[in-house]
Amino acid sequence: MDLATPFLFLALLIPTTNAIDPSCTSYKSDGSDLSVIHIYGKCSPFSPPQPDSWIDTVIKMASKDPQRVAYLSSLLAQKTASVPVASGQQFLHIGNYLVRVKLGTPGQLMFMVLDTSNDAAWVPCSGCIGCSSTTFAPNTSTTFGPLDCSATQCTQIRGLACSATGPSPCTFNQSYGGDSSFLATLSHDSVRLATDIIPNFAFGCVSAISGGSFPPQGLLGLGRGSLSLLSQAGSLYNNVFSYCLPSFKSYYFSGSLKLGPMGQPRITRTTPLLKNPHRPSLYYVNLTGVSVGRVKVSVPQQFLAFDPNTGAGTIIDSGTVVTRFVQPVYNAIRDEFRRQVKGPFTSLGAFDTCFSTTLENVAPTVTLHFTGLDLALPAENTLIHSSAESLACFAMAAAPSNVNSVLNVIANLQQQNLRILFDVANSRLGIARELCN
Repeated sequence: MDLATPFLFLALLIPTTNAIDPSCTSYKSDGSDLSVIHIYGKCSPFSPPQPDSWIDTVIKMASKDPQRVAYLSSLLAQKTASVPVASGQQFLHIGNYLVRVKLGTPGQLMFMVLDTSNDAAWVPCSGCIGCSSTTFAPNTSTTFGPLDCSATQCTQIRGLACSATGPSPCTFNQSYGGDSSFLATLSHDSVRLATDIIPNFAFGCVSAISGGSFPPQGLLGLGRGSLSLLSQAGSLYNNVFSYCLPSFKSYYFSGSLKLGPMGQPRITRTTPLLKNPHRPSLYYVNLTGVSVGRVKVSVPQQFLAFDPNTGAGTIIDSGTVVTRFVQPVYNAIRDEFRRQVKGPFTSLGAFDTCFSTTLENVAPTVTLHFTGLDLALPAENTLIHSSAESLACFAMAAAPSNVNSVLNVIANLQQQNLRILFDVANSRLGIARELCN
């Protein structure tokens, strides 16, 4: 059976509702691909920005990257119930893509933020204080049930508030986005992904939030932990998935997500997936170098090498907007790029190397070298344009300087129009060119 299931990806930029074209509601998947559209496409429920302002939206999204990279750099191993994580721990997950999920019986449609670097799942439930108007109604689902503190899943959640004695609901509280926090009860219900149903799926039923960064309809994690979608699906997907993300400008249904080993494209170029016991949710790969044009950039290997003790290395992440390198690595790449383009250069938001579009013809190709795999990035994955000012900007940046960051992050802008295969079962990641626009 082809286990790939049709979700719906959208880039989460502005959470305002828009009328959906009637033809979108009649769209039927062939059962082998997950349909992918941009948030401002024809079939998106969200309103688009003003014409020619999309780069400003991307810049606004990228401005939150430093907080996300700081979060990824500070992740620690998940604690057991005997050593709970403090409720004040910071979380940040930028909602660039959503999955279309039906939760409960009968299914209630929720657009949940998808995050490859997170294991948890949570949704705002009816009666939630401070939540958006779209919430999950547990009392209308015949398969919903709360979990108590004796449940195995309760030992795997962060920010627990279980009492030491006696049965009690598995409640937890977490912070999110730097200015938000939420209170939830760990619960279980059926999750429907097109024709596939995962029974007894554990998630947080959110009862209260504060702040403005909480994902309006919740979050679904595709990380490696025990509460992630892959782990809870068990043999249904056998720890294998792939996606092709369309450009931010993509308009119609185009890209796809495939879940499970069946129906995956044949990708011959792969690199090992590495696992850090201190950051078990993250998908590490071994980045050995970077070339700009024909020049292999000189970078001390300690800034690229995988080190499970310090958390150093490189990860593939769906939630960061533009690729971030630790400062010495980024400076070396940027300086070589500038040397070949020559300039003059200006800055625009998070991007410090912008130049006239008349110089694009001399902009060099950036190649990422992984163990066993070289990825030459197309121009659309390297440059971002401002049509208002006729500028092209080098679409990478440095990791935040206000934290002791040792992590390089390959972000979603650099992954667009590529098929990224996560074969967790065989500890490998594959990359192949695929146009999903």
